[in-house]
Amino acid sequence: MSGSAPEGPSGGPSGGGALLVVGDVVTDVVARHRGPLASGTDTVAVIRTLPGGAGANVACWAAHWGCADVRLLGRVGADSVTWHERALTAGGVRPLLVVDPLASTGTVICLVDTDAAAERTFLTDSGASLRLAPADWSDSLLDGVGRLHLSGYLLFSESGRALVRTASGAARARGIPVSLDPASAGFLVELGLHRFLSLVADVDVLLPSRDEARLLTGVSDGEDAAAELSRRVPLVVAKQGADGALVAREGAVLARVPATPATPRDTTGAGDAFTGAFLAALLAGVDAVGAAAEGCRAGARAVERVGGRPPTPEEATATTTDRAIRAG
Repeated sequence: MSGSAPEGPSGGPSGGGALLVVGDVVTDVVARHRGPLASGTDTVAVIRTLPGGAGANVACWAAHWGCADVRLLGRVGADSVTWHERALTAGGVRPLLVVDPLASTGTVICLVDTDAAAERTFLTDSGASLRLAPADWSDSLLDGVGRLHLSGYLLFSESGRALVRTASGAARARGIPVSLDPASAGFLVELGLHRFLSLVADVDVLLPSRDEARLLTGVSDGEDAAAELSRRVPLVVAKQGADGALVAREGAVLARVPATPATPRDTTGAGDAFTGAFLAALLAGVDAVGAAAEGCRAGARAVERVGGRPPTPEEATATTTDRAIRAG
């Protein structure tokens, strides 16, 4: 990327090397409706098609939060590669997209109930993103990288699991910390909990949601679940939605970070926003608790927007201009 470095969460230029995200790039079809879906007939909705994917969203939020060098390795179909590359570049991310010759770009239908705290339900066709494989990897991708982040969606295909082993092994050999977001409670059940825990045995930072932490430990209390997970992973940052976040190490919760107040419009990508801002803050030299606070701030901003991405600089400028015109 060209130009001056974006500001980090403390107001100064971010440092600590680049962030490399390996994960999914998909097309989101977001349908916002009021109340339960009407079976067998029509339900009025406002529908938008937006760029998405947990890995891509994390990368864009990290760039938005001040990480000056964010790179994304993902796999898409030829049907939409140009659109996704442009969206990522506009979001401050360097796209490293592999074009799949056989599969289309993944698509996720996001059903958002505006009468239920903007809670969302996903219908997922992962498409080309599930075909990301070790053949798409090169150790040179880690040149200049300070942190490697892996989307949990990689674990839901054999080729993705092989890539996780390859990429995390290469990062460990260079002393680069590795983080992972479990991604989906539903898919975790299909994968198998013990299998998941064995796959993340060498991860440095795990960023589960409250439901994912409970599922992975079999513990109903959110704090106890986060503490239990931290016996397996050095640092656990458990996202608690409207209750903020928990930071746990060595079997104990070290901090309870409050949420930032927000009025939800769409909760799609809120966890990705948290993760992106958290990683950007770590790279800027902020400690885990302070980074979790930045994650909560980003999550609050995310739920007030439709879709899983932050505003691009052009969108932010247009919004500011529009407000100025209306105020005048």
